[in-house]
Amino acid sequence: MKLNPDFIVHKMDGETVLIPTANAPFHGLIQGNESVEAILECLSEDVTQDEIVDEMCRRFRGDRALIEEDVADVIARLDSIGAIQR
Repeated sequence: MKLNPDFIVHKMDGETVLIPTANAPFHGLIQGNESVEAILECLSEDVTQDEIVDEMCRRFRGDRALIEEDVADVIARLDSIGAIQR
């Protein structure tokens, strides 16, 4: 999976914002924390959910099962607005 090119990741004032272009199926802004930023960085290339979890485990300390749940939640939300290409 990969981030849909109709969405642009923008960082401003320490926050990450996902901005849809005019061609995107979603209209609005998505603000994210440091974890969402890391997931979006991973999605700049074709990647699996397991690879994202591995990267998140390297970057952040925490229980792998909780990280897996968080990644799955973010991926599901991004997928629901058409921000993921599979």
